[in-house]
Amino acid sequence: MPHDIVNGHIGHNHPDHHLHSHIDPANDAALLQVLATQFIDGFVQAADKSVYLRLAAVPFEKPSTDGAKALKLVDVQLKTERQVGTASPSFGSRKLSYLPFPGPMVSERTNMSLIYVSMDEKTTLDIRDFLLSKKPELDQ
Repeated sequence: MPHDIVNGHIGHNHPDHHLHSHIDPANDAALLQVLATQFIDGFVQAADKSVYLRLAAVPFEKPSTDGAKALKLVDVQLKTERQVGTASPSFGSRKLSYLPFPGPMVSERTNMSLIYVSMDEKTTLDIRDFLLSKKPELDQ
């Protein structure tokens, strides 16, 4: 089906056939950030965290590396970080160029990890990797 490009987004030119649009692949990182933020916010606000994870189809078991024993979901880890400045290599020098941020520029981000264990193994699944594994479903 032919597509129109409007404001950087690809959409169908027959509105009666589809009621959705396609996001430009260049926006995938931004979309993933929005999805992760909304997923984390929903988890934090959920009255029943286990039900929230089940509704999101988060696996409570997954195969181990060697396939011998299943790993079990035991923890959900939330880690909040605040970026208070930036540092980068100075041109032609081994020194860092450091720029502390004024208060309004300090940004906060929260990351989420799913922790799985067995008797022999522990693995961490970043929520962004989980969401990426659902990507075909997200494009619809």
